[in-house]
Amino acid sequence: MLGYNNDLMMVKIFFEKGAIGAKHSHPHNQTSYIEKGKFEVNIGNETKVLNEGDGFFIPPNIEHGVKALKPGILLDVFNPYREEFLR
Repeated sequence: MLGYNNDLMMVKIFFEKGAIGAKHSHPHNQTSYIEKGKFEVNIGNETKVLNEGDGFFIPPNIEHGVKALKPGILLDVFNPYREEFLR
């Protein structure tokens, strides 16, 4: 975790090639930036391949997940903060 307050949280997540961020949903707004790598990104019924420098937005309660096509880093920002990440 890079930082947070009650309204916002930023997290840096490292992926090895082939790693999967399993499909899930949560009641938070999420925006993500691909700092490094290449990812297959699933948001709802849409799948895209995104590269370093790309970003994406996920509305609350929409199922989403990723697969790292190359080693990579995602910067995820949540509003409000993810309380479960602090446990």
